[in-house]
Amino acid sequence: MEVENMYITLKTCVNGDPSESNLELTSTRLSLKIEEGSKDMIVKNLYVSIDPYQINRMKKYSSSQGTITFATQLVPREKIDAFGVGRVVVSSNPDFKKDDLVKGVLGWEEYSIVQPGSIISKIATTEFPLSYNLGVLGTSGLTAYSGLYEICKPKKGEKVFVSAASGSVGNLVGQFAKLSGCYVVGCAGSKKKVDMLKDKLGFDDAFNYKEEPDLKSALKRYFPEGIDIYFDNVGAEMLDAAVANMNLLGRVAACGVIAEYTDEGKRAAPNMLDVIYKRITIRGFLTYDHHDKHAGFISSISDHLRQGRIHVLEDISYGLENVPSAFAGLFRGDNIGKKIVKLADPREGIL
Repeated sequence: MEVENMYITLKTCVNGDPSESNLELTSTRLSLKIEEGSKDMIVKNLYVSIDPYQINRMKKYSSSQGTITFATQLVPREKIDAFGVGRVVVSSNPDFKKDDLVKGVLGWEEYSIVQPGSIISKIATTEFPLSYNLGVLGTSGLTAYSGLYEICKPKKGEKVFVSAASGSVGNLVGQFAKLSGCYVVGCAGSKKKVDMLKDKLGFDDAFNYKEEPDLKSALKRYFPEGIDIYFDNVGAEMLDAAVANMNLLGRVAACGVIAEYTDEGKRAAPNMLDVIYKRITIRGFLTYDHHDKHAGFISSISDHLRQGRIHVLEDISYGLENVPSAFAGLFRGDNIGKKIVKLADPREGIL
């Protein structure tokens, strides 16, 4: 049996802000038959993740491209691998069988061929919506969890600042920090987002960074006693301002620099005297570094979800054709929470 496999490919390299025109929808015929002797499987993709890091793969050059496999440069007209959730439709892999629900590296496409050794695992339970496996129970959740608990090691009563706090990672960092007994302030780019952080997610305070001409002064207002932990999703002048307001032995988890992804002129330049004399730790990290914590993370967050202690923020679009606009929208600040595109209903069979 053959199907028409629609997929998204890079049409032109990104320079500056991405647009829908950088990506295009195309298709190829795909046989739903595995060659004899192969241990491949074919997965029908149900949900795919839309993540800012992909922009660095779309550039002609980024220093990130040579660091790790999933950061490699994308080649125009080739398929784009991405995190997703899907259902196995045919398998020669002894670890997976037809109809297994899986999560891991799939692609911005309707069907993905998954080879042995790929980052893929079974979804053990359907207690929660499948989409959660890309957000709160997926890479976004593990990023927030490992960055806060493994890098920053919060203590009750400490002061925590989260940038891009309404995004897929930031909103969870703030909620986790509150559960740890910390004082939490977040920033976002609109009144709607700021109100949501305070009224729905329980942040102690929040502000619209677009309304603050002097970020150092703004953070001084919100943290008169200084910042102990800064979870950085933004970089640039936001990092500078946070370091200027940090306490002795402050910790910075450098998770993302979205302000710098589209503007090479913006680079963080924190006062190194502050870093040295305050003994501030600034550490970059990748979710991949902390997969050994995955089982404990799933257990802990599942319990929080069952008890209603975490609010899940998802921003879901529908249809593969909407991946380009969903991706471009990340850099306009369109999304609140985890951006996902739903491709098919989990109850449907082969389409």
